[in-house]
Amino acid sequence: MNRRIFITLFVLTSIICGSTIDAQNSIAFVNTVDIINSLPDKVSAADRLNTLNENYKQELQIMQNEYNKKYSDFITYQENLAESIKLRRMQELTDLEIRIQNFTKLAQKDIEEHEQLLLEPIKEKVKSAIKAVGEEYNFNVIYDLDDSGIVFVSPNAVDANALVRSKLGVK
Repeated sequence: MNRRIFITLFVLTSIICGSTIDAQNSIAFVNTVDIINSLPDKVSAADRLNTLNENYKQELQIMQNEYNKKYSDFITYQENLAESIKLRRMQELTDLEIRIQNFTKLAQKDIEEHEQLLLEPIKEKVKSAIKAVGEEYNFNVIYDLDDSGIVFVSPNAVDANALVRSKLGVK
């Protein structure tokens, strides 16, 4: 009787341990930020965003220069100006400040929209490659190290970054 119990326990333990080992080997991880940054598409998108950003900076600088000149002129000549002219110039300065603020908000929004527009296809491409690697290598789970919720990765987990890069045709 004891021998039967021992054999049964041994078989159950073997099955449970075998399942645990299989589960450990079917876990992989990636770092999507590293993968995305290694793609040529990302470099191209970053270049386009930098160009757009520079264009907005130049335009903002022109507006700032205009404001600074008007402000400097106002300060220099305010004592000699009629009250109605002072009020008009003060209103011009206020209007220009508002235009600069609105332009800055518009530029920031436009850059964010372009970033979303340019990076979303890249993110989808990486997501599809991760899914394909998961299916091809029979991973149950692929964790993204870029996700701040992951605080530990087992040494037994498979680093699938190289597999995903290979799937994307990147070295």
